[in-house]
Parts: sequence; structure tokens; C-alpha cells
Amino acid sequence: MVGHDLERSLGLYSTMMISMGAMIGSGIFVLPALGYKKAGPAVIVAYVLAALVVLPAALSKAEMATAMPESGGTYLYIDRALGPLFGTIAGIGSWFSLTFKSSFALVGLGAYLLLFAPISQAAITYVAIGLGLLVIVLNISGTKLSGRVQAVIVSLVLVGLLAYTVNSGFALDTGRFTPFTTDGAGGIITAAAFVFVSFAGVTKIASIAEEVKNPGKNLPRAMIGSMTIMTLIYVAVIAAIVGLADPDVLTKGGPGGTASLTPMADGAGALLGGFGVVFISVIAVVALTSMANAGVLSSSRFPLAMSRDDLLPPALETIDDRFKTPRNAVLLTGAVLLLLIAFVPVIELAKLASAFKILVFSIINVALIAFREAEVPSYDPEFTAPGYPYVQVFGLVAGLGLLTQMGTLPILGAVGITVGSIVIYLAYGRSRTDRTGALGTIIHDRRGEDDDGLAPTKTD
Repeated sequence: MVGHDLERSLGLYSTMMISMGAMIGSGIFVLPALGYKKAGPAVIVAYVLAALVVLPAALSKAEMATAMPESGGTYLYIDRALGPLFGTIAGIGSWFSLTFKSSFALVGLGAYLLLFAPISQAAITYVAIGLGLLVIVLNISGTKLSGRVQAVIVSLVLVGLLAYTVNSGFALDTGRFTPFTTDGAGGIITAAAFVFVSFAGVTKIASIAEEVKNPGKNLPRAMIGSMTIMTLIYVAVIAAIVGLADPDVLTKGGPGGTASLTPMADGAGALLGGFGVVFISVIAVVALTSMANAGVLSSSRFPLAMSRDDLLPPALETIDDRFKTPRNAVLLTGAVLLLLIAFVPVIELAKLASAFKILVFSIINVALIAFREAEVPSYDPEFTAPGYPYVQVFGLVAGLGLLTQMGTLPILGAVGITVGSIVIYLAYGRSRTDRTGALGTIIHDRRGEDDDGLAPTKTD
């Protein structure tokens, strides 16, 4: 027997650890050197700029999550605000992006694994697949178990990062911070666009809102609290990397003379020698696995929510009666995860998913504006985002501005995801739903018609 209800099993601490676990990954262990290559030591400023652009979306999502504490997150809010077409684009695109990011994390940990494990480069893919299978089993076995494992892992990683940054204060070479900017303001903005995904995890917990205890209070606290803590951690860790690592190693220490893929280990070697490299490499492998776990946990809720709304086949809304998890949605997400690891150059294509994340984070601000202006009675959030509408307008404009810095290929990738999602909606979802969203409510209101377009309406 299977059901349709998820269990509220995640407290504030577990929820925050899932959010932080989704951010403690490539943003710290892989991307700093790529950002450094574009902005020099000013990559520190790029991370702060990226956080400022993400903040409006985080505040907007925090409000909408308390009004609709259900699975689906980004998909749910954009669907209910702008209608099922935009919801399908947001849901499939976000699911695709998060699954890609999880694959990227598991493959990316290979660069660190090679620094201490007696394995060959060819075996990295098999290790990543093995860890992917573990993540899938954890997510099927229960959200509470997955959340507990996540909390333990993230707590240990935070201790390791604290030790790294505190000890770096005794070995920093301040001369490596000058010149602070190597490519002017343009370099900082470009670097911010590339490291933007470092903060994307802050809103992942909105997709598991249905499994959070007391969501009206815990969701906003977890989002704002985890983002504040992670911004401080990013600044401290990136400063330590810049001050410890050789600039030439950061910019040319990767495969084929590209930017280093192990920037924290480069700095750790300067700080603690061989032991430091092994210590940080182990922390990196654990953190990137944690990031993949958080990614599967949250991304699998997108097909679940879309299935409930008749935009995807009904089998994906099945909740396992024993474990109270969306078994089929997890299995689908896991299957795609393993296929990406096995057959796709994930590290390169992850940039395509990043561009879509920036686009979605921009649109989520429009969703909040639609809800506020529609004044739908059923929209009754416990938390109200401050600074409306100026904060949301800033988030929209700044996000689109960063998107222009991603380059032609990532933008084309975002367009491709959008077109594919439209095709899926037209082929499957359009005939099965007729709701209009808050935007439709505004239009009906101006026509003098009475309509609350938020609730899904089945037509079969």
C-alpha cells in the first residue's frame, strides 16, 4: 500500500544542515580557483556580490514557503504564481540543474580523491557511481535518516573548515592580496556569475517544506540563518585560499594548465604540508558527497510535486508506505544521476545548469510580486519578506545582469532547457490542467471576474 503524505520529520537544525550541506561543496572545494582566475584576490568580493543577488530570492522563497509548506519549492511557487507553463519550465529546469549539480559534486570529488587514495584516474567514475548508489539508498530509506546523516556530515565539515581558516591566520602571505583586482569590476561581476551556484543550495530546503516541522518558523530561520553563516564561511575560506596558495597553482594547476580543481588542498599544503593535503582532501570528499545527498533529496521533490499537479505521470507521486519517501521520484532522479556520472562530461556541462539557476532565481522574485499584487485570500504567509518590492526588483535585474556574463553556450543551454520543458507541457500537461495562477487571478480581477487560480484543477 502506498500513500500520498510525507512525514514532517525535520527540525530546525536538520533543515539548516541540509541547506548548508547543499552549499558546502563545489563552492568551497572547486570553484574558488575558477573565480580567482577571473578576478584575482577580488574573488572574495565576487562571493559577497553573488550572495547579495541570491538574497532577494531567498527572502521571497522564505515567504512563499510559509504560505505553501508543500513539496515542490521553486516549481510550486512559480506554478502557482505564473501558471502551469512557467511552472513546468521551472520544475523541469530546476530538477535538471540540481541533478546535474549533484553529479558534478560526485565526479568533482575525484580530483581530491586522487590526492590521498591509491586508485587510478579510470576508477574515479566507479567510485562516484558507488557513492551515487549510497545517496539513492539513503533518500529512499527515509528523509529523517537522510537528514540526520546530513547533519552529522555537515557538522564535521564545518569543524574542519574552522580549523583550516583559524590556522591559516598564522601562515597567510599578505602580499598575495595585491593587486587585489586583476581585471577590474568586470572581472568581479563575471566571477560572481560563475560562483553564483555556490549559494543556490540555500533555497533547496523549500522543496522539502512538506517534511519540515513548524515550517512557518523553521523555514525562514533555516534559509536566512544558513545563508548568513555560509557567506561568512565563504569569505573566510576564500581569503585563506588566496593567502596560502601560490597564484600560479590556482590559475594553472588544473588539467591541461587550467584553473586548479583542488584549491583548498593547494592552500593546505602550504599550511600543514602533506598532512594538510590529506586532511582537506578527506573533508572535500565527505562534503561533496553531502552536497550530492542534499541535491537528490531536494531535486526529487520536483517531479513529485509536478505529478501531483498532473504535469507529469501519476506514478511519480507515489509515497512509499514504509519509509514515507517519494520512492519513484527518487529512483528517477537517481537513475539520471548515475547516467550523467557514467556518460556525460558533467564538469563542463554543469555551467549550462548554472545559467538556468540564475534565470530561475530571477523569476522567483516575479512570482512573489504576482502573489502580493493578486491579493489571493488563500495566500497567507507566516513570514513576510522585507523591502517589497524594491528587494525583488533588485534581485530580478541583478540576476539577469549576471546571466549576461555567463557566455553564449550556458545561455543557449538555459534556452534549450526552457524549450524542452515547453514541449513536455504541451505534449502532456496542458490537456490535464486549467489553473491560471496568481497572474491569472490579476487578469480575471481586472476583467471583473471572480477567480482564485492557485489550486490545481483536474480536468479528467
